[in-house]
Amino acid sequence: MEHNVLVAYASKYGATEAIAQAIGRALRDGGMRAEVVRCKDVKDLGPYTAVVLGSAVYVGRWRREAADFLRQAEPRLAQLPLWLFSSGPTGEGDAEELLKGWRFPVALQAIADRIGPRDVAVFHGALDADRLNPFDAFIVRTVKAAEGDFRDLDAVRAWARTIVAELQQEPMLASV
Repeated sequence: MEHNVLVAYASKYGATEAIAQAIGRALRDGGMRAEVVRCKDVKDLGPYTAVVLGSAVYVGRWRREAADFLRQAEPRLAQLPLWLFSSGPTGEGDAEELLKGWRFPVALQAIADRIGPRDVAVFHGALDADRLNPFDAFIVRTVKAAEGDFRDLDAVRAWARTIVAELQQEPMLASV
């Protein structure tokens, strides 16, 4: 029996969705079954033996649908191997340095601590100012975010391969 991994994500303009899709492909390339699904479309965690959950980050916060998913699914997520990722900083350099050490939303940290994710990653995002709604455009101007596509899909795939390696080393939990 192979692992069946859910890659759940919340994306506003599509950059985080592309990261989630890259994770899903890398998991499948590593011999896992992997489904990539928007958080709001996940109906049942029963079929999955592991979860990768990620969100776009805006002003230090995950998208509401990802935060709600984490809160509501906490009891089941605590029973499964879980990896978390955030997508957001733009510009050159280390993503965590650009975020001044930020790795995960403060408002969700207690939940993550209770669940105990295997890893928490932060990936660069993409910013196309022409696609932003007026409020997001105002925020981007205020924080002086760099415009462009700064995603490093090789780094994303490398991270996903570490998930494959870890899952291959442990017995599979029965899905509930």
